[in-house]
Amino acid sequence: MKATTIGIDLAKNVFQLHGVDGHGKVVLKKQMKREKMATFFANLAPALVGMEACSGAHYWARKLQGMGHTVRLMAAQFVKPYVKTNKNDVADAEAICEAVARPNMRFVPIKNIEQQAVLALHRARQGFVSARTAQANQIRGLLSEYGIVIPQGIAHIAGCVPEIIEDASNELPGLFRQLIQRLMDHLRVLHQQVLDTDAAIRTWHRQSDMCRKLEKVPGIGPITATALVATIGDAKNFHNGRQLAAWLGLVPGQHSSGGKQTLLGISKRGDCYLRTLLIHCARSVIFSSQRKGTQQGWIHELIQRRNHNVAAVALANKIARTVWALWAHDREFRADYIPASAAA
Repeated sequence: MKATTIGIDLAKNVFQLHGVDGHGKVVLKKQMKREKMATFFANLAPALVGMEACSGAHYWARKLQGMGHTVRLMAAQFVKPYVKTNKNDVADAEAICEAVARPNMRFVPIKNIEQQAVLALHRARQGFVSARTAQANQIRGLLSEYGIVIPQGIAHIAGCVPEIIEDASNELPGLFRQLIQRLMDHLRVLHQQVLDTDAAIRTWHRQSDMCRKLEKVPGIGPITATALVATIGDAKNFHNGRQLAAWLGLVPGQHSSGGKQTLLGISKRGDCYLRTLLIHCARSVIFSSQRKGTQQGWIHELIQRRNHNVAAVALANKIARTVWALWAHDREFRADYIPASAAA
């Protein structure tokens, strides 16, 4: 009997497979080496294949789809409840096979090669920015041990440190001056890496029609636009803008019971990097409106009642819903747009 549903527990070298037929009877339970996976599935009748969305999942999803199989990716947190006993590869594969057949299961969209490449740029950039900040803080901390305090802001490092190294009146040892110079050279290399990665992201941004459309939304720039397009893939994977905002963790978490609604802080689900970018976008919009002296609009009224962090999250939620509306309905952003419900 052939397997109609197969669960795969992915790994680096050894994969675990669990398959059932149309009646739910187990017909496949085996361990397989990586090099034999492609041959095995090429000779297998088309089936529903489930995998956890982890490292290598999108690669195997594209590969198996090319062989005629229907592939579904799931978040690991949704598969965990189906593990019946202790955690091991066999139990995980069985749980994946069970979870992928559930009618209400939530699946992860499969990313193409180009989306993965852009997201790789974003991850590399994030690493370079973190390393640059750490290096700048190390330089600042070492100089403070000698009573030299540099103003806040990474720009002051490049402006002040060369003068400090050349200043003979500060009595810094020669060995220490050489060390600071080496650290400054490393900081410049990291900064150049950030600039080069930004340039590559902007190049892809200019080639994407959707990125250029999203850039017109106040607060969104090339970095956020490309991250949104590469991560989401297709806005129609979500029924409405509220689902997209909830997927990004920009809505309150709940702990309700017995008809009593208990709302907590934002859930912080989904992609932390994307959520952070949207909140930074909201902060820039708030700062710009305050600098221009804008005294109208719902965001100004919200700032009067709540602190800036709450207002920034609320605006980030609105930006996410705006992105979904523009994307799903193929519209252009209009600052003077009034919803039909508000007009009525």
